Amino acid sequence: MNNLKNFLFTSESVSEGHPDKVSDRISDMVVDTYISKDPFSRVACETLTTTNKVVLAGEVRGPEIEKDEIISKVRNCIKDIGYDQDGFTWKEATKIESHLHSQSIDIAMGVDSSGNKDEGAGDQGIMFGYACNETDVLMPAPIHYSHKILKLMAEDRKMGKLKHIEPDSKSQVTFEYVNGHPTKVKSVVISSQHSPEVNQDQVRELLRPYMMNSIPKNFMKDFDDKEFYVNPTGNFVIGGPDGDCGLTGRKIIVDTYGGAAPHGGGAFSGKDPTKVDRSAAYAARYIAKNVVASKVADRCLIQLAYAIGVSKPLSIYVNLFENDHEKNKFVIEKINENFDLSPRGIREMLELNKPIYEKTAAYGHFGRMPEKDGAFSWEKTDKTTFFSK
Repeated sequence: MNNLKNFLFTSESVSEGHPDKVSDRISDMVVDTYISKDPFSRVACETLTTTNKVVLAGEVRGPEIEKDEIISKVRNCIKDIGYDQDGFTWKEATKIESHLHSQSIDIAMGVDSSGNKDEGAGDQGIMFGYACNETDVLMPAPIHYSHKILKLMAEDRKMGKLKHIEPDSKSQVTFEYVNGHPTKVKSVVISSQHSPEVNQDQVRELLRPYMMNSIPKNFMKDFDDKEFYVNPTGNFVIGGPDGDCGLTGRKIIVDTYGGAAPHGGGAFSGKDPTKVDRSAAYAARYIAKNVVASKVADRCLIQLAYAIGVSKPLSIYVNLFENDHEKNKFVIEKINENFDLSPRGIREMLELNKPIYEKTAAYGHFGRMPEKDGAFSWEKTDKTTFFSK
């Protein structure tokens, strides 16, 4: 939304071992568990993680699933992330409580379809989608490369290639923009939990290759090594849920566009696709990405607004950042003609009634590659012809 031509812009990412992301992963695992048994299950699951404790709470409607099965899967999540520490482990020392219960009848009545009434939105709210041509995945450069650093670190850590680095990490990348385009990286910050066997100079050298391998060389020209900050506060041995309480839904900017676009405020993780907080945000990204991929505009922002129990969006807003009213009108017309943005229409268009959500919980919901099992279907660019004049 920035009207300046020359500026610095920063975005951050957090790893799958960050306490909030551990919580997001567990909540999305619950969504997948229910949807895998009944594609039309309703789930709203919140998770709290702290020192040797995990607490699940929320509402579900679907098949009967034993608490022991959910608890076992929680431990599998923690194990896969890589936690087996004194203060947080996948083993029995970490106590896990599940307080999931049946969904409110009042909410179900407003959302369900019946007779001639189409299925309504699961809540009121506004959702945004954004795309730009700064990267090949049509995401803003700062958030895209912040994610990439941590994703590469996690892959190598799990394969045993990156030793002494623990699961809890954060990254932050600042880009210098000239004439509205990213031209070079100004600074990079990586904070990572590590074993007590290594000092900060060693951690810095362990993590340097991940900065260099994640960001294209043309953006690193004239990079000042003094602007590479690693664990600026010093030791980072105690981390994860042992060091800081984690909650589902606290990293909504990390999950989306790194602050480069507005956010409606609704989190994604732990919610089944009847919740427009999630599904409509995916649909808005899908449309925005196809608009930019069609070369209609370099950037596209879309807002959708919903009311609980009402199927169609109350409003559709499009901004192409060009002050071209005719082009804006053309894009809105094409959206209305070609996209069913009711909750049911979105789910069918993007095939969202699948157990595809656990893998979205870290490294962003956008800018990912569509997968064969249907995950990240909203990242496809298969509707560009709709916007071709």
